[in-house]
Amino acid sequence: MSETVADMVSGGDESPHTTLLGSEFVGYDAETQTATMRFTVKPEMCTWRGGVQGGLVAGYLDDVMGYAYVAATEGQGAPLNLDLSMSLLKLIPVGATIIGKGRVVRAGRKVIFLEGELLGEDGTLYARSTSTALPTPRPSASQTGMPS
Repeated sequence: MSETVADMVSGGDESPHTTLLGSEFVGYDAETQTATMRFTVKPEMCTWRGGVQGGLVAGYLDDVMGYAYVAATEGQGAPLNLDLSMSLLKLIPVGATIIGKGRVVRAGRKVIFLEGELLGEDGTLYARSTSTALPTPRPSASQTGMPS
């Protein structure tokens, strides 16, 4: 992956959730419209069971699927979720490094279909998801009033 793709996706204007999730954009395959991200599971993301809370698993999946669309639109677009469905297949343990794969299945003018999965470094499948979203222009911190 070239530095220009990473810069295009982050836009030098990362969303505050990126820090919370411990997101790292790894790469993008334009042919398959698949983004790869790495997440390090922080203790703050976990329940007393020692694994990531389910709603926060959805955050990881949403992040990687969203970045697939951002990369597919060369940093110009961002998906606005209408629906996100996920299957939690295995507890994601505290301290784990997980690899997220997000893919644009189809992107039209009015609707986007996305898929995502979270894997351990050893290939263990932790979770899968699908999302239906609206294509929107990618907002910036200055447009939303959020701190950058």
